[in-house]
Amino acid sequence: MIALLQRVTQAQVTVAGEVIARIGPGLVVLVGIERGDGPPQAERLLERLLSYRVFADSKGHMNLSLADVEGALLVVPQFTLAADTGKGTRPSFTPAAPPPLGKQIFEYLFAQAKARYSRCAAGRFGAHMQLSLTNDGPVTFTLQIPPAVQTATTE
Repeated sequence: MIALLQRVTQAQVTVAGEVIARIGPGLVVLVGIERGDGPPQAERLLERLLSYRVFADSKGHMNLSLADVEGALLVVPQFTLAADTGKGTRPSFTPAAPPPLGKQIFEYLFAQAKARYSRCAAGRFGAHMQLSLTNDGPVTFTLQIPPAVQTATTE
């Protein structure tokens, strides 16, 4: 499971002209589900997201987590993060989970997030979304939770 997290001052997701999710200060997390990912990877990613220290303390050091600052969490499915870009000029999506599994795992991740943290919102799996955000810093990190089963990629 791959996550691109960005510290933001605000963000929103729009689908077909309708805003479906909006947050103030917090984290936007683009999530790529890979083959071999399951609930254990989703739970580990969520643990890291809630405790990852990317917010400034009183001395300006990144020592505070999302939970510490009571920020909001916006998770957005993005299968392109799981692409194999190692060869050629066209990405291969073989490493990405098949859509039904990707949707199931993403929905599990979001359900767990809502159960553990009240300030959550999500994009819509499979939808053509417009994501707008104001990156704060900018601060952007990639987190990766290895899949349970490593798969070979082919072109």
